[in-house]
Parts: sequence; C-alpha cells; structure tokens
Amino acid sequence: MTTMTENASGLREFKMPDVGEGLTEAEILKWYVQVGDTVTDGQVVCEVETAKAAVELPIPYDGVVSELRFPEGTTVDVGQVIITVDVSGGTAPAQAAPAVEQAPAAPVAPAAPAAPAEEAKPEGRKPVLVGYGVAESSTKRRPRKGAETPAQQGGTMYAATAIQGELNGHGSAPQQRPLAKPPVRKLAKDLGVDLATVTPSGPDGIITREDVHAAAAPAQAPAPVAVPAAVPAPQAPARVQPQAPAPVASYDGARETRIPVKGVRKATANAMVGSAFTAPHVTEFVTVDVTRTMRLVEELKQDKDMQGLRVNPLLLVAKALLVAIKRNPDVNASWDEANQEIVQKHYVNLGIAAATPRGLIVPNIKDAHSKTLPQLAESLGELVATAREGKTSPAAMQGGTVTITNVGVFGVDTGTPILNPGESAILAVGAIKLQPWVHKGKVKPRQVTTLALSFDHRLVDGELGSKVLADTAAVLEQPKRLITWA
Repeated sequence: MTTMTENASGLREFKMPDVGEGLTEAEILKWYVQVGDTVTDGQVVCEVETAKAAVELPIPYDGVVSELRFPEGTTVDVGQVIITVDVSGGTAPAQAAPAVEQAPAAPVAPAAPAAPAEEAKPEGRKPVLVGYGVAESSTKRRPRKGAETPAQQGGTMYAATAIQGELNGHGSAPQQRPLAKPPVRKLAKDLGVDLATVTPSGPDGIITREDVHAAAAPAQAPAPVAVPAAVPAPQAPARVQPQAPAPVASYDGARETRIPVKGVRKATANAMVGSAFTAPHVTEFVTVDVTRTMRLVEELKQDKDMQGLRVNPLLLVAKALLVAIKRNPDVNASWDEANQEIVQKHYVNLGIAAATPRGLIVPNIKDAHSKTLPQLAESLGELVATAREGKTSPAAMQGGTVTITNVGVFGVDTGTPILNPGESAILAVGAIKLQPWVHKGKVKPRQVTTLALSFDHRLVDGELGSKVLADTAAVLEQPKRLITWA
C-alpha cells in the first residue's frame, strides 16, 4: 500500500501504513511534531498503537509540517492520511495562522460538491490543529468509519473555519459548534441533551461525559410534565418513552470508570473469544517435585558461560518443554480449517505470555528449538525487556507454535489457559512452593509446582497431550534428562 501522495502545490500526504500483517487500524498515541515544525527523512513523527503493539512511524521525506489530520487518541483506518508535509520549502502554515486567529474553531457545513472542495483544499488544510470541530454534515458516523466522506464534504477535522465558510456562501452558518468527542455526542443525543447548553469542563473547552450527565440530571424532572403539553398524543409519548430509561441506566462517574476497548485489549478479547469457541480445549494437570531444577538454577547463575544472562526457573521450563516437543513432534502443529488439513511444524516458535501496561501480549522466540541454553536465556531476556518497555514489534508476535504462561509469578498454583489462536498447546506454570513430599520413602519438604497443559483436541488427542505434559514434568524432576533426552 502506498503511504504517501504528492499534489501540484508541493504538499505530500503521509498515510497510516499497515505496520503489521493484515492490520486495519491504529490509534495515534502521541505526536512528536507540530504544525510548522521542520522534519527530515527518517524522523519519527508519531507513535501509534495497533492491535498488537506500539510502533513509532518515521516520515519518509524532508519538509515542513503543514497539517496534522487527527488528534492523539484517535483510531485511524490504514490508508487514511494522518499528516501533510510541505516539501516545496514554503511557509504555508505561517501564512494561514491569521485565519485561525480570526476563527479558532468555527466549523462550517460546505454544500459544494467534491470538485469545488478539492479546489479549496490547500487553503483549508494548512492551518494549525484547532480542536475537535468537524464540518457540519448530515452523517453521524465517526471520522474513521467513513474515510471518503470527509474528503467529499471538503475538509477534515482541522480544516474548516468561518472565513472559508463565507467564501463558500455559508456566512450565516452557526458561529461555533460545541467541542466534544463522538462518543460524548452520542451520549448527549441518547439523553436528549443539547450540547450548546452544556458548560464544558474539559481542556480547551471540550465537553466531557460528566458534563453531559450533569446537564441531563436536572432535565429529568420536567421531562414527564412536557408529555401532556404535546398535542399529538399518540406520537409524543412514543418518543419520550424510549428516552426515559436512558438516564436511569447511566453510570455514576464518581463510582464507575468506563474504559474504551481498543488496541491490545481489543485484539486480546477477540482472539480469546475466537479461540475458546473455535478450538475444543482440553486441559491436563500434573504436580511435580522441582527441587533439583531449582538447585540447577542456582548453579547456572554461577556458571561463567551464563554470566550476564537472565537465569530463572522459566528458562529451564522452556527448555524442558522444547525437549518434550522434540520427543513428541506431532504436538507442534496447527489446524487449517479452510483446507481441512493438519499442518505439522518442523520448527518451534516458543511464545511467552507477558503482562504489559497495555494488556496481554504473546511475543515468541523464533526457532527456539535450535538454540543452546545460553542462547535461549539471551532471547528470553530480550523478549521480556522489550515487552516491559512496550516496544514489542508486530512481527515478534506472529508465527507462534506453542506458548508458556507463567502464572506462578502471581502466587497462583495453576490455571486453565486458553490457546493462542493458531497454536496447538499452551503450558501454564504455577508457583513453586515448599511443600511436604514423599521423597525416597520419607516425607520431606520439597519445592513443588503444578503444570497445566491446554491443547487443541482437534489435532492433539489425550495420549499425545499427556505424553508432552509428562515428559515436561519428568525433565523438571530430573534435569539430567536435558542431556540424556536431548
């Protein structure tokens, strides 16, 4: 997909690229430039969050920023223009500044067809970012849901001003449209609140959800009185009745917080629902004495070949699972629904579930089966560090075959993990605790943990799944099997 276009006036438009494989949208987290800033080829201009990761976007040419199409926090479809750069060396933003001062955020309702709108495009798209106002239109859809509509109407969120409205013959248009995000506008419509009567409390005069609820509260009492006053008796109550329950169902802003489902959280939710209701899950459990494994961990920390590397129980669990997969290769497969085939993988891309501030992600170690223990430790350390910094790339989360989730770090004994879509199995590792255990005929305190293996029963039967889990446990109980079974 082409991510940039250039017009005759020397303005280049940079479009939202597909930073992953098959992604359709991304949220703009942060702008690193403003209108009027000079940018160079390769300079990072913004950070966006896709359904898989946060990614920084570099601009592919030199010039001066002429326009930022969307504010931070906006979800933009792939292929939509997000920034315009003047590559001719002109000072278009500075010349357009007076127009913005005369009418900072006054939107208009252009009635001209698409062709005249394009003629006015260079003059309307150069002013600085002016807020949430958009051109008046009959459409009620959010900007990202109608990529073509704003262009046909002759402007973007930041392009319309009162002066341009007069040039188009709309000088009598409303002076200023209340500033509010699309979800807030919908809430106001549902509650029957006129945004023009609401006192804004947000930054730069933006109306918030709380402002709308505050305006709706006093209006609820007179609402029933207005019903008898309406002469058309059959229709008036019909319109009022559906609106009456809306304020009752509204939430208390002081006692509840509503968080939009988007980005990583949205992708995780869709993936988990799709996996749970597509792949028939089976989960098996085993409790194992890992005392010898814990001793080996301490010995490896002192080994000169492991100096500077992250050595922990998870490293040996990963190695044990890789040995089990080598002994039972049929478990490393995927289900091809379209072709009705089982695809056996001759490589292992080992996924590690990681909890991040943005939600759960599952990056994977490519070709983990071919790595030595030091190499596996290095890859595991890099994977965890990158995930914590929120810099995991979309490519790092694609192509996984089997996953490990370490719920033991939270003090949990075990769980029934849900498969990562497209994978055949996932191993949950519980907390390692000192427990009474029969060892060599006597009850002794031993370090014990519980493993849980969930697998796709379409391609992994009970015998195969049980062997993989048993072999993993056997290696952790007797780590010398890393050598004898390797």
